[in-house]
Amino acid sequence: MKAAEPVGFSRDVLPVLSDKCFSCHGPDEANRKAGLRLDVRAEAVKAGAIVPGYAAKSGLISRVVAGDPDELMPPPDSHKKPLTARQVEILRRWIGE
Repeated sequence: MKAAEPVGFSRDVLPVLSDKCFSCHGPDEANRKAGLRLDVRAEAVKAGAIVPGYAAKSGLISRVVAGDPDELMPPPDSHKKPLTARQVEILRRWIGE
């Protein structure tokens, strides 16, 4: 059985983060929510949004799969669609790798 190809940040992860996350958690300080930057790895790691090697412990994953609308990201009032199962899996694999 062929091993799964490693997740590529530019190819696989960046499009998800750009589409779903960066409008509130990206480089634009004026629009940044909760003081969280996902576009700067060190800051995302420091905040616990990404726990390298441990997707299940990463706040990013818990928020994109949350059942509670008050916890779910992107939030329903953002008018962005929730992440697909494939997008969540990409993020899980990326953090795990």
